[in-house]
Amino acid sequence: MDIPVYLIAGFLDAGKTNFINGVLQDGFAREDRTLLICCEEGEEEYYPNVLSNVFTTTVEDFEELTPAYFKKLEKMYKPQQVIIEYNGMWNIEKLYRELLPANWILYQIMTLVDARTFEMYAKNMGQLMMEKIMAADMLIFNRCNAELRAALRSRNLRMVNRRADIYLENEDGTSEEYVTEDMAPFDLSSGHLDVPDEDYGVWYVDMMDAPQRYNGLTVKFKAIMCHSKKYKGVHCPGRFAMVCCEDDMQFLALVCKGEGLEKFKDRAWVEITATVKKEFDRAYEAEGPVLYVSEIHPCEKPKEEVVSF
Repeated sequence: MDIPVYLIAGFLDAGKTNFINGVLQDGFAREDRTLLICCEEGEEEYYPNVLSNVFTTTVEDFEELTPAYFKKLEKMYKPQQVIIEYNGMWNIEKLYRELLPANWILYQIMTLVDARTFEMYAKNMGQLMMEKIMAADMLIFNRCNAELRAALRSRNLRMVNRRADIYLENEDGTSEEYVTEDMAPFDLSSGHLDVPDEDYGVWYVDMMDAPQRYNGLTVKFKAIMCHSKKYKGVHCPGRFAMVCCEDDMQFLALVCKGEGLEKFKDRAWVEITATVKKEFDRAYEAEGPVLYVSEIHPCEKPKEEVVSF
């Protein structure tokens, strides 16, 4: 039987326990037997009245987390779902790639961050912090005020994780989405945009997040040609981006259509002029920006080949 796993990540005092208490109080574990694995002991405690159908166990060392240990817990508690409150100092990728049993299916990673200490952790423990932000399906910054909200938005964290739903939880208990309508990073009023080489990443993330903003717009940009191996006849030029460190390279590709694209070899630098159309494409498996190319020609590579955030 497949067992869904919900992974709650974040550093100490990020609000993980309070978040789990809230989830459980909302009836998350009212019907299904739930195993709660706590990998970190903070100041907050779990509410006793929400634990009637929840079985808790504590793990103190990362080395305890093995497939055999998880299967032992499964046999002991027979859970229908698992919540893991994860230690922020532990590597997260190894857990979900190597340690979870095959029938423990990772459904969602939720990363919580104390907005007041985010800059400190990002500066001193950047790789650990960014790993959890990059892996998240939901990202929550709590204890926000106006100054912290502005600082977080100025970082444009959508460039780090374009997939996650990002929320800002305020000190007064209200919540708001991270992305706002007025976060457009470019002036698009002329109907044409020459994408600065150094801003390719900013443009890419914004266009993928809000393709309707660019629908009908003409753009000009430099990219590395790429011909999809998965989708025959699909051309997807883009740029390599370093999200956190050299081990976290991603290729930010865009679907392009037009005459003559196949003449350019993979990894050739090209300058493209195209009109953006928001439409469904199989390569995106959803609606997204499809670029209809009117001009393409070889070009010199930018001064900085790799996009950094």
